[in-house]
Amino acid sequence: MLDLKFVRENPDAVRQGALAKNIAIDLDELLHLDAQLREAQQQLQDLTTEQNRLSKEIGPLMGRIKTEKDPIVRQTLEQQAAAMRQRPTAIKMERAALEEQIKTLPPRIDALLLTLPLAPDEDVPRGASAQDNVELRRQGNIPTFAFTPKSHVELGEKLGLFDVPRGVKLAGSRSYFLTGTGAMLHQAVLRLALDMMVIEKGFHPMTVPVLVREVAMRGTGFFPAGREQAYRVGETSEMAEEDRFLTGTGEVSLTAYYMDEILDEAVLPLKLVTASTCFRREAGTYGKDTAGLYRVHQFDKVEQVIICRNDREESIRWHQRILANSEEVLQRLKLPYRVMQCCTGDLGPKNASMIDIETWMPSRNAYGETHSASRLYDFQARRCNLRYRGTDGRVRHCHTLNNTVIASPRILIPILELYQNEDGSIRVPDALQPYMGGLKLIST
Repeated sequence: MLDLKFVRENPDAVRQGALAKNIAIDLDELLHLDAQLREAQQQLQDLTTEQNRLSKEIGPLMGRIKTEKDPIVRQTLEQQAAAMRQRPTAIKMERAALEEQIKTLPPRIDALLLTLPLAPDEDVPRGASAQDNVELRRQGNIPTFAFTPKSHVELGEKLGLFDVPRGVKLAGSRSYFLTGTGAMLHQAVLRLALDMMVIEKGFHPMTVPVLVREVAMRGTGFFPAGREQAYRVGETSEMAEEDRFLTGTGEVSLTAYYMDEILDEAVLPLKLVTASTCFRREAGTYGKDTAGLYRVHQFDKVEQVIICRNDREESIRWHQRILANSEEVLQRLKLPYRVMQCCTGDLGPKNASMIDIETWMPSRNAYGETHSASRLYDFQARRCNLRYRGTDGRVRHCHTLNNTVIASPRILIPILELYQNEDGSIRVPDALQPYMGGLKLIST
């Protein structure tokens, strides 16, 4: 969420930020309602001042009337007194109207304020969509095969690693079972990533709720934009106020963990990590990537979140560090990838900067997105009311960042396809063998 004072004082910057992200906003209406609210609040204050003045003046005026001997003057004073005695009734009615206005305006202002995106940083390339993202670098060589490589779908079916038809039978499209060694491989990549983050990088592990209240989704910036991607639980129940939403990332619960709290600066930065099940409706992708494990409704993800001081340079440094963590996992798996700077049109409402990692997938003959690192400054913290008290005693909003460490089963696509042999067997990456009981080859 943007600071309303900033919006009021920098409307052109807000408009330009929304325009760069291709996000429609009604800033004029927001500013109009804000002006109405401030005017009503000022009028209410003026009425309070007038009421206090009248209560102080009526007594002395009545005293003057009693002692005044001139009938003309006395008549004038009595007229003033009569008007003063009537005025409180009018003030009461005016106050009631203003208080009602002041009561109804803030929800309308907040609703509009929640639609305003965070402006992209100056170094973010301008563009309309993901097609305009800029490649920063590549890591690893794309292998060539002496045979025609199979897709992960063919490999998985042959080796019994996953079962899509029965997944669809039970849960509908984009559903699957991971079975046998496929399930072990899935757990292995999650354990590799989690162990690296906790044991080597010093992140604090957490098991988090994946069913959360709307306030958590709104606070972390996934509502109102993106609401169509979330599964709602309880929408047809009799207890509508108890509706919950399945999270599409552990970022929601990790970031909202300290919602409505004031932290001590001494505990920052907080380095949090979770392995959680995630759910996404994949709205708007009908007919796209329907085969295999690339675009599914349910998956597991190891997510890293940073909560740090309100310092722009510190946020930029952490952005590079969490990106490096994700790259290190891919390097341990020896998977070729490229790093992409997302353009303004691909950032979404809440990110000042976002860097994606795309891993090579032979069946797509292209890199496919596997990671996304986001820098949000105080955008989420304002919505979550997440603050800290500095050493100078001042209370400020925190900065937050997040990034995928690993997400499966999508990461199984490049693992299966890049480590395949001509006979259809799969070599287990060295980094995963300790988590697979020493298994080196997956075969029939």
